[in-house]
Amino acid sequence: MGSELVDEIFRVFREQGAGEYLGEPVSMTEHMLQSAYAAERTGAPARLVAAALLHDYGHFLHDLPADSAQHGVDTQHEEVAHAFLSRHFGPEIAEPIRMHVAAKRYLCATDPSYSSQLSPASILSLELQGGPYSAAEVAEFDTSPYAADAVRLRRWDDVGKIAGLDTPDLEHYRAVLEAAIRS
Repeated sequence: MGSELVDEIFRVFREQGAGEYLGEPVSMTEHMLQSAYAAERTGAPARLVAAALLHDYGHFLHDLPADSAQHGVDTQHEEVAHAFLSRHFGPEIAEPIRMHVAAKRYLCATDPSYSSQLSPASILSLELQGGPYSAAEVAEFDTSPYAADAVRLRRWDDVGKIAGLDTPDLEHYRAVLEAAIRS
């Protein structure tokens, strides 16, 4: 089952991943590969490398246009990804993915320098996603056992936007994904 699911995930990457990544200078696949590579380079555990590779998979699954944010629509890609991925992967992978947008809102509220590092596309999506967290939302986020992993994932997401960066290809991550799939 693991190989078939990874084959399907990679097929979707090949068919849909060449498209622009929401106004960034990389494709969707390049973005997710760069995020996974950033996780890998920091020595992250395999579960977080898998989460980094799959964190924006929901953009492939929803049926909204790629430029939805420019039209004031939040695609809720993190929830779409979670709905699919949580059927196949444990919460140690699916929850940081579900929470990576929340982590952006959290970081905007808790790290004074974070907002200034966001790309224009990320600033636009932040507005659609509800803006920086309130103090109560920060406190609630902090109670999640996956909060720290979601913040790490968010930081890898933020750096995965470099045109022309050389990264390993999808096949490099096959064993990581296959090992992470629920039996």
